[in-house]
Amino acid sequence: MKYSFRQKFDWRAILILPLAVAILFISQACKPEKDSTRLPGPPVAEKIKKELTIHGHTRVDYYYWLNERDNPKVIAYLEAENEYLKAAMKHTENLQEKLYAEMIGRLKQTDMSVPYRSEGYYYYTRYEEGKEYPYYCRKKGSLEAEEEIMLNVPEMAEGHGYFQVTGLSVSPDNKLLAYGVDTVSRRLYTIHFKDLTTGELLPDRLVNTTGYAAWANDNKTVFYTVKDETTLRPYKIYRHVLGTDPKEDAEIYREEDETFNTSVFKTKSKKFLMIASNSTLSDEYRFLDASNPDGQFKIIQPRERNLEYSVDHFGDKFYIRTNLNAKNFRLVSTPVNRTTKENWVDLIPHRADILLEEFEIFRDFLVVNERKNGLTNLRIIRWKDRSEHYLDFGEETYSARISVNPEFDTELLRYGYSSLTTPNSTFDYNMKTREKILLKQEEVLGDFDPNNYQAERLYAPAGDGVKIPISLVYRKGLEKNGKNPLLLYGYGSYGASTDPSFSSARLSLLDRGFIYAIAHIRGGQELGRDWYEAGKLLQKKNTFTDFIACAEHLIAKNFTNPDSLFAMGGSAGGLLMGAVVNMRPDLFRGVIAAVPFVDVITTMLDTSIPLTTNEFDEWGNPADKEFYDYLLSYSPYDNVEAKDYPAMLVTTGLHDSQVQYWEPAKWVAKLRELKTDNNLLLLYTNMEAGHGGASGRYRRFREIALQYAFLLDLAGIKE
Repeated sequence: MKYSFRQKFDWRAILILPLAVAILFISQACKPEKDSTRLPGPPVAEKIKKELTIHGHTRVDYYYWLNERDNPKVIAYLEAENEYLKAAMKHTENLQEKLYAEMIGRLKQTDMSVPYRSEGYYYYTRYEEGKEYPYYCRKKGSLEAEEEIMLNVPEMAEGHGYFQVTGLSVSPDNKLLAYGVDTVSRRLYTIHFKDLTTGELLPDRLVNTTGYAAWANDNKTVFYTVKDETTLRPYKIYRHVLGTDPKEDAEIYREEDETFNTSVFKTKSKKFLMIASNSTLSDEYRFLDASNPDGQFKIIQPRERNLEYSVDHFGDKFYIRTNLNAKNFRLVSTPVNRTTKENWVDLIPHRADILLEEFEIFRDFLVVNERKNGLTNLRIIRWKDRSEHYLDFGEETYSARISVNPEFDTELLRYGYSSLTTPNSTFDYNMKTREKILLKQEEVLGDFDPNNYQAERLYAPAGDGVKIPISLVYRKGLEKNGKNPLLLYGYGSYGASTDPSFSSARLSLLDRGFIYAIAHIRGGQELGRDWYEAGKLLQKKNTFTDFIACAEHLIAKNFTNPDSLFAMGGSAGGLLMGAVVNMRPDLFRGVIAAVPFVDVITTMLDTSIPLTTNEFDEWGNPADKEFYDYLLSYSPYDNVEAKDYPAMLVTTGLHDSQVQYWEPAKWVAKLRELKTDNNLLLLYTNMEAGHGGASGRYRRFREIALQYAFLLDLAGIKE
């Protein structure tokens, strides 16, 4: 399943910013904010008329100029908004500090991931107390062996406001490490190489990449993906030989179709290198023997519109998950020398009630991740006799996933599990004996006891009669008297399923009487492919009305009331927030919109913006009048009106490459101009980060503390 980068977000840390320098273009608003009589008026952005005309229709955008990232007036405005937020939330500073201390106090400061074995080494990540960044390590042969620190990221990150390492890949002979580094948060990585036997950094530098390099079997050749510097679309594959000038690298493949991205990886078998070209509705793969890096890649199945597939390899066959004649996908195999769809043979046929999400191949077993009734199931199939069974998780609502399984010749399946009351857990499951071994469960320090919390699953009736699942959790003893503060979270785009999982930070809300609920709305894929398709393109409004139906159902069932109901979403979930506050602002006391995609028409008409061309099949192309009219009917920015809105906290990042900072900035400016209420409206811009937020282990909890303080303050909870 493919996910857009817009969905991948994380909460940003709060930075203490200096007072903005003289802001000549900003006036002070006359409207006081609610409960903030001593506050200065909020910043008001200058209005500069910009007419945008297409299909004979003209939109007037007075805040279009805020897209001028290098304009000092823009930076001054963003900094002024940050200062206003700081002043407006000053009375909650002690609460924020208390929340932050609680959240990091639940973390095991010195911690280590569960090691996994690959090619004779055990690999793991560990943190040391007080340090923002991890150490990437390995041990040879056994866990009792001497530790080898491959990357000391705390040391590497010194002097950088933002630092991100990605794509660690070890050469087949275990001697060399390739990895990507981003110090700006634009997701443009430079690939570096390290000799693990000497600790020496090699001089090779591959720039403007995705950060990942796929090794050929000769231990000196890598294949990597280059991004367009403007649109950030991964569109070219290069071959590099260590020790040669990267300027001389051979271009192996160029993806000419602007609606596709491309990438390169190695199969689990280590036999083949794969070039993938992916769009929302179509895929194409090419393969090359990894022992012949100078050879020519061959196409497995030429791209066709609405034909999706993904590939792995085992023995003399490719194994392919595909939607060919299978809306919920099926699993097929095909000989390596006869790869086109005419040769595909069913292993797991299509089923109307089960979505086949992913698969993992072992020597003796096949593992399939399936989704039924909104929940994931892990199915174990023995190759020899096709006998099978499912893992039993024993909870009403939960999240399970296949974890890191790099080796073929093992009977152990590594998988992850959590629920709204069960911390993140890593298991090894013996597929032969069916023995389940808990390797690690996230340690929650303090007085946490899962027996103090209750999880439920409800179903809300949508306007068209469809039942929308809701997962919720609260502290036991809560009375369903209609008076509880409740935070309703939603996403609902790209077919991304929002599974109910654990958050130790969330305990700070639950322990103060909040209910936390997830609306599994259409546009996600919790109930299969139809669930996704019923919430995209010309049916996108189902996503918004489903969320509203969930809110109304929670009120009807006496969990909460409109004065105690809060909503939160980020990225495409921020679009959801913008749409529902335009449609039903009366339902919510407060809303958090993180990196929100709210200026839909303008963004989708600008093909120079990252992701735009790749997402026409998700949202529609407004160059087509039918899609223009439909997008215009719900685009949050275009539908701001002179009416009351709930209190709102909006966050963004100056370097966001997925949802550009100016979308939320423009939205807040227009809301300030038109809204008729006195409710608090706050914009926070992280001036050093992008879509994924601040780097580092602890900084992100600063923003979560701000968000929780915003909610608790509105709910009248001061401690």
